[in-house]
Amino acid sequence: MIQPVDMTGDAGRAARLRDELTDTLLSNGQIVSPAVEKAFRTVPREAFVPGDTPLDVVYSVDRAVVTETDEHGGHLSSVSAAYIQARMIEMADIRPGMTVLEIGSGGCNAALLAEVVGADGHVVSIDIDGEIIDRAGVLLNRAGYGGRVSVVQADAEHPVPGFVLFDRTLVTVGAWDIPPAWLDQLAVGGVLVVPLRMNGITRTIAFRRDGDHLVSSDVEVAGFVPMQGQGAHVERTFLLPDRHGKHLRLQFDSGVPETMHLLDGVLATGPVSVWSGVTIGHGISFADLHLWFAAFLSGFCRITADPDTALAAEMGKTWFPFGGVRGDSLAYLAVRPAMDGAGVEFGATAYGVHGQDAAAALVEQIRAWDRNGRHRVPTFGFWTVGSTVPQLPDHAAVLEKHHGAVSISWSPTS
Repeated sequence: MIQPVDMTGDAGRAARLRDELTDTLLSNGQIVSPAVEKAFRTVPREAFVPGDTPLDVVYSVDRAVVTETDEHGGHLSSVSAAYIQARMIEMADIRPGMTVLEIGSGGCNAALLAEVVGADGHVVSIDIDGEIIDRAGVLLNRAGYGGRVSVVQADAEHPVPGFVLFDRTLVTVGAWDIPPAWLDQLAVGGVLVVPLRMNGITRTIAFRRDGDHLVSSDVEVAGFVPMQGQGAHVERTFLLPDRHGKHLRLQFDSGVPETMHLLDGVLATGPVSVWSGVTIGHGISFADLHLWFAAFLSGFCRITADPDTALAAEMGKTWFPFGGVRGDSLAYLAVRPAMDGAGVEFGATAYGVHGQDAAAALVEQIRAWDRNGRHRVPTFGFWTVGSTVPQLPDHAAVLEKHHGAVSISWSPTS
């Protein structure tokens, strides 16, 4: 049952917060065009979230609002954080009169898109979940966008029925692959903006066609709820017990090592640490180090531990969420205070008979990133099945997908 949102008493405050949010996005450079600015000053975000959501959360720059969960509490749908909504719309270079496809519905983002394309444009918002589509349709109608947005229940793996070509496609769910239908329905000169998962690491990428493949034109660090339906991709999870019966979880997006059975009892060994000499200042992002690991670190995986355990406390102090399996040993990213006190030093902590080797392998990738990737902006390509990935420059990787391959390059800037 969709409950109406009564914001009568908060209308003035909501309008003020809407303007403050837009001003912040402008000053951050996340909004750069007048059309997107107008959209953010116009669309009432509070009309698309649960009625008990505080307005300061609704109009936060970087907080998503969950609107639907599954029986296990997993997130099925949300209103994305304002900054990534703004960035994706700007990345797509949307202009008045365009027809825009949104994959992953909810209502708020479709309303923003409708404002940007104007009265002569149209937005088609699809989702595989009938409840989400029904809710989005009701909320868009209430907010006055019913005639400007078509909501369609469909699996995004297939062409959208009743439509031919779209000038722009924005995917607002995490995708592991790019199905042919997205490209078949993308107009010549079109732009596809998609949160693409690459070996467990997501980047939201704007792609344009370049001959027989796609080339990135812009990129943002952001993640989304995962794709459902035929395009869903399930990670494989392995549990490693410690001596107290608690577990470390290793999650593999793809490329599970054949030696996983050799990790039995690995946490019973004492840890060993190796340090890289590579440092970074406090408050500086090193998200591209994680992407580098995803591209080049053998046995790359995401790591979590049972909460409220000594293992979680110890690993949590060293920022451990990524690591690599090497034969009978496991290493994960670690940090310690830098000698000058101005930041931290990267290193690796490892378990296993050959933990020293596993830690050294991870540290070598830290040093390789420092030499060849740290000061370069990664670029991405997508090569559909049937096209040939050419010889790529040094410091590039290719990740295979069902419908093609993704290239990641850290080439020197000209």
